[in-house]
Amino acid sequence: MDLRKYEDMNSLQIDALREIGSIGTGNAATALSSMLGMEVRIPLPEVQILEFNAAVEKLGGFETISAGIISDLRGEINGLMLALFQLDAINLLLGKMMGKKINDYDELTEIENSAIIEIGNILISSFINALSGLSGVRITPSVPQISIDMQGAIITVPMAAYGSQSDYIMLIGGSFLVEHKEVPCRLLLAPDMRSLNYLLHRLGILE
Repeated sequence: MDLRKYEDMNSLQIDALREIGSIGTGNAATALSSMLGMEVRIPLPEVQILEFNAAVEKLGGFETISAGIISDLRGEINGLMLALFQLDAINLLLGKMMGKKINDYDELTEIENSAIIEIGNILISSFINALSGLSGVRITPSVPQISIDMQGAIITVPMAAYGSQSDYIMLIGGSFLVEHKEVPCRLLLAPDMRSLNYLLHRLGILE
């Protein structure tokens, strides 16, 4: 029977997405390691289905300013994917890539914004490629865009697109370890319900 909302997913279905997330973020860690020229690892990522307010609090709160990299998903899976970076993560990444540290997001130049977008694009594309490869589902992510705002406002984007279907959202991810330093990064996957059901059918975990 098809699911009607995210929170109807059972532990087997969430475990399947966690396994895909593990492979996808592992690929992302390898790509990021090559970009930065240093060791990047990631532990087993979390996959959580949380109510909107609880999800934002878990990410650090509604008023926490973050950089969100947003990509539309098209093809056999429609939806959105979002990568969130906070200032400490941005400073670690920019420091390794450009030897630059900022005190506020307003200091980001066009080149530095492009670097952040590219990092987010690597994470999103690696995850989507793993998802597509394991499920045999065709997914095409759009060119990503950056939004720097309070997290509550950024996460409203996928909720506005798909919130009529559910008051819950899917969080995937954890913390990358760059030379043993933690770089928090969260991925938010928001497929529409038709797409989620189609994906679970293709994975063989929805009758």
